[in-house]
Amino acid sequence: MALTFTDWAVEILQRTHAAARRFNPDATVRLQRAGSGIEFALTDERHQGDEVVGQEGFELWVEAGLEGTVDIVEPHDQLILRPPGDPTRSVRAH
Repeated sequence: MALTFTDWAVEILQRTHAAARRFNPDATVRLQRAGSGIEFALTDERHQGDEVVGQEGFELWVEAGLEGTVDIVEPHDQLILRPPGDPTRSVRAH
């Protein structure tokens, strides 16, 4: 699997994972296909074939075949998946 993360995405996924686990110790974020795009969804059900991607402070379940760079866009720190080879990276306003 070719999945990378921006620093901002790692920060958001860590916070989301921690918050989800406070309510349900089995919950995490799943990256999945939805219609003609993708979505990041909170779930406690891992699907057969999901890849588990872990980094310091979070675990992400990824539907098979998805690749690219997980990044963030505004508003509201929205997770996105940039296509492989796309050099665009979001910059967080301080």
